[in-house]
Amino acid sequence: MSVLPRGATVRRDAGLYGYERALRRHGIAPIAGVDEAGRGACAGPLVAGAAILPEGKAGIVPGLADSKLLTAAARERCYDQVVRRAVAWSVVVVGHEECDRLGMHVANVEALRRAVALLDLPPAYVLTDGFPVDGLGVPGLAVWKGDRVAACISAASVLAKVTRDRIMTDLDREWPAYDFKTHKGYITDVHTAALREHGPSPVHRMRFVNVRRAAGLEPPLSDPSDPLREPEDRAHPAGEQDRVGR
Repeated sequence: MSVLPRGATVRRDAGLYGYERALRRHGIAPIAGVDEAGRGACAGPLVAGAAILPEGKAGIVPGLADSKLLTAAARERCYDQVVRRAVAWSVVVVGHEECDRLGMHVANVEALRRAVALLDLPPAYVLTDGFPVDGLGVPGLAVWKGDRVAACISAASVLAKVTRDRIMTDLDREWPAYDFKTHKGYITDVHTAALREHGPSPVHRMRFVNVRRAAGLEPPLSDPSDPLREPEDRAHPAGEQDRVGR
């Protein structure tokens, strides 16, 4: 299902909790939001989060927003609030090896399914960020920029992002040459320089073109100064188009 129930509408000015209110008015509850973090990173795991927030004031999370729009400290505060207030929540970690084996899109969809399946309270409806996810067993809606406009997706985004950032900080202690604690495995100038100097670490994703190039599995760029070359921050997984910065 890719539309709201018949008769249900969400005004543009409905705010972060508008989707949940619209669904509850039609007797649909509980409502889960699900989102991922790390799809566009070329190192470390992919993490998916799912959350069901309670109705009313108990479900209003102070400071909640898309995790990418929050500071690290604000995300941690929201994380604590979501864990405290959620009726049910879950986090799934998909390691870099499984990401390589499945491919990023398949790994992403599988992670979202697992996160919903792990919820202690089965949802009646699921809101996903950006694209529909089949195989959830219940109806759902893909919400464009959902982590900015639907509270339960924002909550899931915070769960996923905070969990993944903590993992990448731990990996930085094992592999300090790559500065994972700063860029969290995404492609930055510092990360690119470390890849060129040290080659890939054991936690890099070998499907990414820039990682394969650093490992000598792809031909080097003929002219790094060529403005028409593929930018390093768009070094997608081989054979895939992928979002960067999630």
